[in-house]
Amino acid sequence: MAGVAGAFLLPSSNSQETVLDRLKHMLPKLALRGQAGFGVAGFMHNKGVRYARSARSPSQLSTIDYDEPDLGFRPHVAIAHVHGRWHRESEKRKNQPIQNHRAASSFLSISVDGALVNSGELREELLSHGDGLSGDTDAELLLRLIEHACEMRYWRHSRPVDYGDVFREIDSRIDGAISALLLDGEGNLVGFRNRSGLRPLEFMRTDDGFLLFASENCAFGGLKGKIDQILPGHIKYVDGKVGRCVNHCLSDDREGGKLCAYEALYLGSPETSVHGRSHLETRYNIGAALGQVIARRLSSQFGSGPIIVCSMPRTGGPYADGLFASLVKGGILAERLEIIATQSSHRTLLGAVSERKSLIARKYRVVADNVTGRTIVVADEALIRGDTSRAVTDMLLAGGAKAVHWAIGSPPIVAPNYYGMQIDTIEELAFWQIWKRLPPQQRKQCLRFHNMKPQTLGTIEKNIAAAINASSVTHLPFSALVNLLPRGSEGVDLSPFTFEMPTPAGQQRADRNLSDLMSRVRRSELCLA
Repeated sequence: MAGVAGAFLLPSSNSQETVLDRLKHMLPKLALRGQAGFGVAGFMHNKGVRYARSARSPSQLSTIDYDEPDLGFRPHVAIAHVHGRWHRESEKRKNQPIQNHRAASSFLSISVDGALVNSGELREELLSHGDGLSGDTDAELLLRLIEHACEMRYWRHSRPVDYGDVFREIDSRIDGAISALLLDGEGNLVGFRNRSGLRPLEFMRTDDGFLLFASENCAFGGLKGKIDQILPGHIKYVDGKVGRCVNHCLSDDREGGKLCAYEALYLGSPETSVHGRSHLETRYNIGAALGQVIARRLSSQFGSGPIIVCSMPRTGGPYADGLFASLVKGGILAERLEIIATQSSHRTLLGAVSERKSLIARKYRVVADNVTGRTIVVADEALIRGDTSRAVTDMLLAGGAKAVHWAIGSPPIVAPNYYGMQIDTIEELAFWQIWKRLPPQQRKQCLRFHNMKPQTLGTIEKNIAAAINASSVTHLPFSALVNLLPRGSEGVDLSPFTFEMPTPAGQQRADRNLSDLMSRVRRSELCLA
C-alpha cells in the first residue's frame, strides 16, 4: 500500500508557510500507509520541477531536501508519495512521484495509491502502439496512458489539455483501485479517484489559502479549513497560474463506489474519520462486540486467574481496548497489558512470501517480565495467512504462556485482493489452506463464505487454531461487522469476506483462481481414490 499528498498555494494566500511546510505537516500523519520512504515533486514557474526522495519513514521527516539544491526554489505546488516495502525490484527503481522525462510543455509527474487489475491488457495495448515501458509498475502504466491521451488529442495539435476529457477515457478503461495526484509542466494539479472508490482521496481548503490533498483526512489534523472528499469517478483540477478549482464528473453512472474494508480495519490511521466516525471508534466497537462472542465461548477455559488481553502492535490496540472493556463488563477477570513489541515499523502483511517470513522472524518479541502460566488473548484486526499469528503464538508459548487465544476483528478472509494489498491468490490464505483438508461436504458448506453455518465456521476456526498452535481462534461474525462499519454494506467493499469482488476484472480473476484450486483438489482426490 501507499499514500499520496499534495499542496497548492493559492494566489489569494498571505501565509508565510510554503507547500513544503504543509507536506512536512501531512506526510508523517500518513506514515501507516508506508514506512519505507517518501518522495516529493515540487513545481515553480520559470524553474520547473525539483525532486526529493528519502528512504526514511515519513514519521521521521524533519526536512525535505531536493536532489538538486536551489535556495531560490520556492514551489507553489507539490505532490508527494509515501511507500512501503517494494513488492518487485522494479518498484524500488521507480520511486514515486515518477515523471515522463519530457520537455516542459509535455511534462507529467504522478503519485499513485492503489493498483490496477487489468494492467496486463493495458500494457500490451500500449506496447502495440510503440509506447515503451521501462518497468512493470502500475504507476508508470497509468502515467503512460495519460501521456498517450494527451499526446493524441492535445499536445500534437498545440491545444491546452482538457483533463476532464483525458481522465474520462482513463476511468472508463482501467479496472482497479486508484487515487492519484498528477502535476504537469505548467503547474496544474489534478486529483483523480477512479470509479470503484476503493482508495480514498480527501482535500482541504485551508483558511490561510492552501488547497491540500491526502489519502486520509488525518493528514489535515491541526489545520483550519473545510474538508471534503473527491468522489469516486471524479477529478479536481487546479489551474497552475490562477488557482481556479474545477470539479469534473467522469461518468453518467451515479452508482457510488465503495471504500475498501481494509481501510477501516487495517490501513487507515485511527484518527481518520469516515462519515463522521473515526477508525479508532470503529475498531474499539468491533473489539467490544468481539468480547461478547469470546466471553460466551471461552469463559469456562479462562480459569481462576486474570487473563491477559494484549494486541498486535500498531494496529490491534483499539480492538484490544474494546475487547478488554467488554470482557470486564461481562464479569471476566482480566488485565490489559501489551506484551508484544516490534523491532521494525514495516508491516508484515505485504510483500513476497520469503521476504515476509524473514521480516516476521525479526519484527516481534515478547516484552512482558513473566507470562508463565498465564492465559493470553491476542486481539488483531484480521487473520490472513496465519504466519504472523503462528510466530507470535510460538513466542508466547516459549515464554511460558499456558494458552494463547486469538480474537480476530473481522470474519474469515476468503478472497484475494488485487487492489493494492498484494494478496494475489486464495492459496496463500489460511481459510483455503484449511478448506483443502476438509471432507467434500464440509468444503461445499464453506463455499457459502459469509453465510456459512456457525458449526462450519467453528470447524474452520478450530483447524486454523491448530495450524497456528493456538488454543482457539474467534472471528467477528459477518453480521456484526456490517452493523459496526460506517454505512455498512452500502459504503464499504466487503469482498474479503464475501468473494463478491468490487470490479469486473477482479471478479473474473478471482473466479479463475478459485476454479483452478478446486480443479487441483479434485484431481488430487481422484489420484488417491
